[in-house]
Amino acid sequence: MLQLATQWLDNAREVMKKIEDTQQENIRKAAVLMADAIAAERWVHTFGCGHSTLPIEEMYPRIGGFVGFHPLVELPLTFFTNITGQMGVHQFIFLERVEGYGVEIMKGYNFDRRDVIWLFSHTGINNVNIDVALEAKKTGMKVIVYGSAAEAKGKTTRHSSGKTLFELADVVVDTCVPIQDASVPLRNHVDKIGPLSTMAFVTSVWMTVTTVAEILADRGVKLYINPSHNVPGDTTAKERLSNALAEYKKRVTGV
Repeated sequence: MLQLATQWLDNAREVMKKIEDTQQENIRKAAVLMADAIAAERWVHTFGCGHSTLPIEEMYPRIGGFVGFHPLVELPLTFFTNITGQMGVHQFIFLERVEGYGVEIMKGYNFDRRDVIWLFSHTGINNVNIDVALEAKKTGMKVIVYGSAAEAKGKTTRHSSGKTLFELADVVVDTCVPIQDASVPLRNHVDKIGPLSTMAFVTSVWMTVTTVAEILADRGVKLYINPSHNVPGDTTAKERLSNALAEYKKRVTGV
């Protein structure tokens, strides 16, 4: 038996069950706000740092995703083709804690009060995410935060506002992951292995996005879905993908 592998699977299943048992109401609240923005042909802007960019890259663009989610991915804050040297881990850890960096990121985009911003952060204490949330609130956007909210309770923010990301949110979805993230103890080592936050983020993302789609379909709103272009015999997949990308381009350029 693969002992540590099955231990990680058990831990992952436990987290997914907790999300299912405790977060469906909050996921629904978040999905309604997102559906309202997309129905108005506005955006759900998505942002995170480090491994918290992975749920953003997972949801759009990808097969089964649809137009309405706008990734704000800041390259120096993503993980990581260079672990040391240029754009390495040391620089990333420094940058995500620099207050004011998020303000500068937000200057690069056009926002509307009908938009929603969807932020991912395991602990909710780092400055860039909090900057982004505060700037979003200034424009009147609703702020939705996914992360380990209950586990992070009591942790001290690094931001001069005195607020954590969870305290700034209009809706919080708790990913139910232990604050340490890594979940499997290893013989003769201090640190655990087998983190859970990415799995929990992706689980909660697709629970949310499928709910957004359901709400919009029930309202009669047409979704521009990215189709699989690898299915034999599907002669219109290329056209449907082109239509989805054209709709994305139209909305993001405002033309």
